[in-house]
Amino acid sequence: MKKLLFYFLLPISCCLLLFSCNSCNNNANTGNKKFFRYNQSSNIASLDPAFAKDQSTIWSCNQLYNSLVQLDDNLNTKPSIAKSWEISEDGKTYTFHLRNDVRFHDNECFEGSKGRLVNASDVVFSLKRIIDKKTASPGAWIFNNSVDSIEPFKAIDDSTFQLKLLRPFRPMLGILTMQYCSVIPEEAIKKYGANFRAHPVGTGPFMFKNWKEGTALILVKNENYFEKDEKGNPLPYLDGIKISFIDNKKTEYLSFKQKELDFINSIDASYIDEVLDEDGNMKAELKDKFNLLKTPYLNTEYLGFLTTGKNESENPYLNKKLRQAINYGFDRREMLKYLRNGVGKAAESGFTPFGLPSFDAEKVKGYTYDLEKAKQLLKESNFDKANKKLVLYTNETYKEYALFITKQLEKIGLNMRVEISQPSILREWMSQGKVQFFRGSWLADYPDAENYFAVFYSKNGSPPNYTRFNNKQFDALYEKALMENDDSKRFELYHGIEKVIIDEAPVVPLYYDEVLRFSQKNIEGLTANGLNLLNLKSVKIK
Repeated sequence: MKKLLFYFLLPISCCLLLFSCNSCNNNANTGNKKFFRYNQSSNIASLDPAFAKDQSTIWSCNQLYNSLVQLDDNLNTKPSIAKSWEISEDGKTYTFHLRNDVRFHDNECFEGSKGRLVNASDVVFSLKRIIDKKTASPGAWIFNNSVDSIEPFKAIDDSTFQLKLLRPFRPMLGILTMQYCSVIPEEAIKKYGANFRAHPVGTGPFMFKNWKEGTALILVKNENYFEKDEKGNPLPYLDGIKISFIDNKKTEYLSFKQKELDFINSIDASYIDEVLDEDGNMKAELKDKFNLLKTPYLNTEYLGFLTTGKNESENPYLNKKLRQAINYGFDRREMLKYLRNGVGKAAESGFTPFGLPSFDAEKVKGYTYDLEKAKQLLKESNFDKANKKLVLYTNETYKEYALFITKQLEKIGLNMRVEISQPSILREWMSQGKVQFFRGSWLADYPDAENYFAVFYSKNGSPPNYTRFNNKQFDALYEKALMENDDSKRFELYHGIEKVIIDEAPVVPLYYDEVLRFSQKNIEGLTANGLNLLNLKSVKIK
C-alpha cells in the first residue's frame, strides 16, 4: 500500500538554518559560541505568549518566558517562578509563594534598561491580560467558568499570589503550565503595545535578539537566569538559538544529514523507509550517526460519529451496535505498521492516550480487531448492508487511513464511501453537524484526561463535542471527577468514564501518537515529553 505522507507530530516541525545574512551563517557553532539550530516550517505569527496557540509559537515562547509552574519530562508539575504552593481544603484557593531571584530580561521598557525582579503583581497582570477582551487572546478559554468572577487573581504581597476558583478543578495546575500563563511585565505592554509580539520581554533562559520574519529568529542566553542544574551550575548551557522558517521538508532533512541542523522532529515521507524500520525504530546503519528519542505524545487520532438525528433511517450511526461493529472491524496494529512504519500505539484502551498519568491498559479494555465479533454485532444491529448512505469524511492527509479502514470493513459486509474535503471545510461541517462519520484528532492542551473527556460532555458545544454525545451517566461521572482532588480516586472515576465511552462508542479511537526526535551525535541533554514541548535550557553542544 502506498505510504501516507505524514508528519509524526501534527502541528510541529523543526530544524534547519540557511541564513543569508553574514551574522547568521550556517556554521553556527564556530569558535566558542554554541547556538542550537532548528527550523520551524510553519511560520511564527507572534512572540507574545497570549497568542501561543500553535506549536511554532509555543516552542519559541517556552524559551523566552516562565510561568508559575512548569512540567518535567514525565509531565509532573514542578516549581518555576513559584517555589511552592498550597491548595485549600475546599480545593478552591491556590496560594503560590514566589522565588525572590527571578528577573525580567534587560529591556528599554525598564528604567536604565535593566530588568527588575518579578513580583506577585506581575502574575496578576499577566493572567488578567489573558481574559481581558481587549487582548483578544485565543487562550482566554483556559479560565472560562472556572475562576472566581469577582477577584480571581490577587497579590497578597510581593512574593505571594493567590488564585481563586468557583469550584474545585484539579487540572488547574496543569493549565497554569501553559505558555498562555507566562509572566510578563506591564512596562513592556505600555511601551510596545500590540508590537509586543515582536519585542518580547520575559524571564526565560533565552532573550530576544533579532527576528527577520519568515527568515530567521535569534535568541541569546539570559545571563541572569534563575534556574541551575543538579550540580548548582547556572542554566542555560547554550549561547543561543537560531531558528529558520523553510517549509520544504525534504530540504530540512537533507540539511540535517549535512549537519546544518541540530535536530529535526519530522521527516518527509520519501525518506521514512531510509530512516525507520517497520517497528518505528532507527535503522541499524544510522544509529552511529544520529540520536533518536521516542516517547508517548498526548494526541489521539480517531473517527467520530454524529450521535443525534431523528431516526436511524436519517442517521444510521444512531445504532450503537453498528458503531461497535465498526470499532471491532479493522486492525489498528496492521494500519500502524503499513501506514506509519510502526510509529504510535494502537488505541485499544479507550480515548485517552498512553502517556497520561491516569492511563491504565489493564483497567480499561477498549476495542481490538475481532472480525467475528464485528460480524455478529452488525447482524444484531439489523443494519441493511445494501444501504448506500455510509460515508467517511476525511482530508487528503488522512486519505490512506480512511481507505485502509473502509477496505477492511468490507470483510464484515459494510460498503463505505470515502469523501475527501479541505480541512477547514471539514471542521466547519463537523461544527455544524453536517457530517455523520468523520476523522478527527485531539491533542492535549494540558496533561490531564479531563481535557479529553471534555470532548464528550453534553454541556459543551461543538467544538469540542463534535459527536453531540449526550449521556447522563458520563456527565455525572465527569462532574464528580472535576470535584475530586485525590488523584487515585479521580483516576478511578476517569476509568469509569472511559468505560462509558467504550460501551457507547461515539468514536473509533485509531492510535495514540508518539514523539520522534532526531538529533546530531554532539547534542546532549535534549529530552522529549508527551506534550512535545521543546526545552533547550539543559541542552549542550559538545
